[in-house]
Formats: sequence, C-alpha cells, structure tokens
Amino acid sequence: MGEQFVTVSNAGELEQLFARSHREPVLLFKHSTTCPISAAAYQQMLGVEREASLVVVQKARDLSREIETRTGVRHESPQALILRDGAVVWSASHWNITADAVTRALGEHAESGAKSQEPKVRSQESE
Repeated sequence: MGEQFVTVSNAGELEQLFARSHREPVLLFKHSTTCPISAAAYQQMLGVEREASLVVVQKARDLSREIETRTGVRHESPQALILRDGAVVWSASHWNITADAVTRALGEHAESGAKSQEPKVRSQESE
C-alpha cells in the first residue's frame, strides 16, 4: 500500500491517534479491499500529500466498530475522517472522498480550535 499510509490495527494505536489529534489534525481512512468505490477513494487518497492512518475493514472489523462508537460517526467504507482535539471535525464517504476535498479539510483544521467549544462535524455529504 502507499507510503503515506500507516496501518492501524488495534485499540492502542487508535488511542495514540486520538492523543495526537490534540497536537495536529489526524487523517483516518477506512478502506475495503473488495469494493471498487473504495479502490477509487484509495487512489484519491494517494493524491493527499499527508500521512493517513489506514484501517482495512476486512482485517480490523472490531477496530472499525470502535471508531464508530468513539466518534459517533456511522461506519461506511470507504470513509475518511479528520480527528482534531479528540473528535471528528470532518468526514466524507464513497465518491465524496477526493484528494482536493481532503486536502482542503486538513488545511481548515490545521490550526488548533478553541478547546472550550465542542467540535462541529462537517460532512462532505452535506455540502
């Protein structure tokens, strides 16, 4: 898989991502190796010039469910999530995952938000 992808396969690694999100935006990509739409999204993610944490849903179903439980964002695959300050601040799924959309969202969340405010999840589908 692409060099910018770092595979996440357990709850400890997920916890590290949530902790890192307090310092910088964390890009999480949930990918299905058997879905052609996910293959297209994977190609788009290769165009994002930033590390992405990769969850292969067939190999980490429990982890995928844990992400849904922790974030409150319903599982889909493919799915891109941006974590900031311990919460999802942006998400997209299926054909809405494009290199441009992900790059733009990462830029918008590069600056640390006000910690006293509840992060607002903005979904690509709602735009």
